[in-house]
This record gives sequence, structure tokens and C-alpha cells, in this order.
Amino acid sequence: MDQHNSCQRFEKAIELLSKRWMALIVYKLLSGPHRFVGLENAVTNLSGKVLSDRLKELEAEGIIRRDVYPETPVRIEYSLTDKGYALAPLFKEIGEWATQWVELPDDIDTVEACKEASPICCREGETEHQ
Repeated sequence: MDQHNSCQRFEKAIELLSKRWMALIVYKLLSGPHRFVGLENAVTNLSGKVLSDRLKELEAEGIIRRDVYPETPVRIEYSLTDKGYALAPLFKEIGEWATQWVELPDDIDTVEACKEASPICCREGETEHQ
């Protein structure tokens, strides 16, 4: 692959993941399937309309899948595809970089935030920001 195509692919990937809420939605789905309301509640300040739009975009890109279960009431779950799970190492590296380099305000309870986050947020046994 030539450098021009590589650069275009990189730019497209960054454009997709840097769109507001996209990375956080994928990050939350790394812990397993979620229903719409679960995702809406898991990401602070994310409206239902925007979540719906982002889920459709991620599904169109093949990063997530939408499973409909014919129950009463109908159950719909969103989960990552193999393409979506392939982002896990990237998110792990970003998490490690953030742990080392990103400062948080003193009033943030990092222990509680770590417990609520996706499993890749904190290393096994890690209880505070280092």
C-alpha cells in the first residue's frame, strides 16, 4: 500500500472516531452488548437522538451490530463486530497514555470512575490515577 492511501485511511479512521461520542460508545461496548437505554445512561450528556445517529453510523461502518430479539417487548442490543473489537488494543494504549499524561481535577474520584468504566480502563488491581 502506498503512503498516500495509508494516510487517507488514517485520516478517515481519525475522522470517524473523533466524531463526538463515537469513541465513548465503542469504548462502552468493549465490555459487552448494551441496550440503547444502557448506552444512553452510560455516557453523560449524550442525547437519545445523537446516540441513535451515532449507532446508525457505527453500524453502517461495520463496527457494531444491532441484534433484535423477538420477545415481548422486543429487545434490541448493540455489540461490537470483529472490526469493532479490533479497536480494543488502540483503546488500551490510549488508556495507558492517559493514565500517565492526562491530569484530572482534584475533585474527580478516580477509584469510582475506574469501577464504572469499561474493563480496559484500568489495569488489574489499579485503584487510582498514577
